[in-house]
This record gives sequence, C-alpha cells and structure tokens, in this order.
Amino acid sequence: MSKPRKPKGRPISGWLILDKPVDFGSTEAVSKIKWLFKAQKCGHAGTLDPLASGMLPIALGDATKTVPYVMDGRKIYEFTVTWGEERATDDLEGDVTQSSDERPSEQQIRDLLPKYTGVISQVPPQFSAIKISGERAYDLARDGEAVEIPSRDVEIFRLTLLSCQDADTAHFEVECGKGTYVRALARDFGRELGCYGHISGLRRSFVAPFAEETMIPLADLVALEAIEDADERLAALDALLIDTSEALSSLPHLVVNDDQAHRLKMGNPILVRGRDAPVAESEAYATSRGKLIAIGEIGQGEFRPKRVFG
Repeated sequence: MSKPRKPKGRPISGWLILDKPVDFGSTEAVSKIKWLFKAQKCGHAGTLDPLASGMLPIALGDATKTVPYVMDGRKIYEFTVTWGEERATDDLEGDVTQSSDERPSEQQIRDLLPKYTGVISQVPPQFSAIKISGERAYDLARDGEAVEIPSRDVEIFRLTLLSCQDADTAHFEVECGKGTYVRALARDFGRELGCYGHISGLRRSFVAPFAEETMIPLADLVALEAIEDADERLAALDALLIDTSEALSSLPHLVVNDDQAHRLKMGNPILVRGRDAPVAESEAYATSRGKLIAIGEIGQGEFRPKRVFG
C-alpha cells in the first residue's frame, strides 16, 4: 500500500487582505499569493472582476475553513457608471447592446436611489458565475446563448451618489449584502433612467470584518521577492498575515484553557460554565493562547466543535 503524498508547501495559516490591481484576475491573484508564501492551500473570499480593484481577502491554510463567514459579510464598493450605452457584460469589456443620447440630471439620479435601497429584486448579469442547469452563466454567454436568469433578493444597506463630474458619468458608493452585483445596479439604473448605462470603474474598499487599512498592495508583496534569503523573505511575508480568528469576529467567542483546547482538537465537547457563558448559540468559536481552536455550537451547557484547527 502506497503512502499518502505529503502536501507541497508550508502549512501556513491566516488571512492576507490584498489590494488587487486592475487587469489582474482573482484566480491569478490567489495563485500568486500561494506561490509567494509557498503555502499548501490558498483561496479567496469573493471574486473581483479583472476590471475591478480593491479588497480581495485571501485565506491561507486552515483559514480556508473560515471563507464562508467572510463571503456572507457586508461589502462596500465605489463605482462609476457611464451613461448612454448598455453592454453585454454590463462593464467596459462587453459589446454595446443598447445606446441612447439621453442623459439623466443629478436630481433624477438622486430621486432613483431610494428605490434601490433595502431588500431589492435583482437579476444577475448574463456574464456572471450563476449556475444555469449546472453550467456557469458566463460560459453560456460566451457561447452566444441568451439565458433566463431568475431574479433574487439582495440587500442594499446604503447607496450614495458621490458626484456627477459631467453629464456622461456618475460616481456612487454602495454598502451591500451577499450576492449583490454592482454591474446589475448600473444596468438597472440606466434602464430606469431611460439612458442605459454600464460600469466603467469599480473598487471594493471593505469586506466584513476586514477594514480598508488592512489592505496590502500587490506591488508591496512583489517587492519582497528582492529579499535573497528565503527565511527572511518568508518571515517578512508572514508578518503581513491576519490571524484566522479575525474572520469570525461577528460570532460569540470563548477563551479556553490548554486542557479544553486539547479536548476540542480531538473532536470532544467541553463544558461551558460561568455567569457570562452563552446559553445557546448555533455558531461560536473558541481560542486558546490567542489562536483559533474550533468553530462549534453551544447548547445544554456544552460547546460542541464542528470544525477544528491545528
């Protein structure tokens, strides 16, 4: 019987909050970070289109187990809409499908925003990762198929018109929930205003719970390649990582001792005592000595681990 292959790379864990540049894909970014850190495992929490810049949280090692908690978080985008053209991709990359000489006034734009605030129904773009009969919508769109994508509810917490620099463009900021397509907002604004529109600039500045100031420009990471000593170079990179537990800051938190941490790592429940101990929680996380030990549930006086961390 052959021995299982040892994973390649370092078992490094944590979050890197990348400031992704324009014309650099999310998958490409993950591959670059995995190579730079010599990491065994790497993944991102929420795709950014190549034409978009800004925050791309990248999970290394065990942090990949916490990706769903970041995917569910609020996000903030700044975006520019250019009026007069609707495009197949709803951004600059696509062919023009509709055009108009009409242009909205600033007041017309402001009057429109309340309609797109709160829980709204949105049809994702034809060029999106939505699955239709098991296939990605963007693959079908590239093959020339026009597919019917069902609408879905998304939540817009805040939508602000930042400026109208000229008649052809408007600059916005939106704080939104999971599954919101900003390109679809631009498309729907244009249709509603009778002038058509598409995204001509997009930047993500926030993905809960990570703040904007935690972002690291890709150029800063690439610059560290100049450090010849491998150990020194990797130490400089590792210093930029955020602890895995930061992704769980919205959940109830238990601090456990060494004995309890050992039990949890073995998959066993621990007793939860004390006046301030949570009574019942569907999800919570436990740390010991500042390190994430487990994600689990609390009930009947116990913390029961669902996922454990090395």
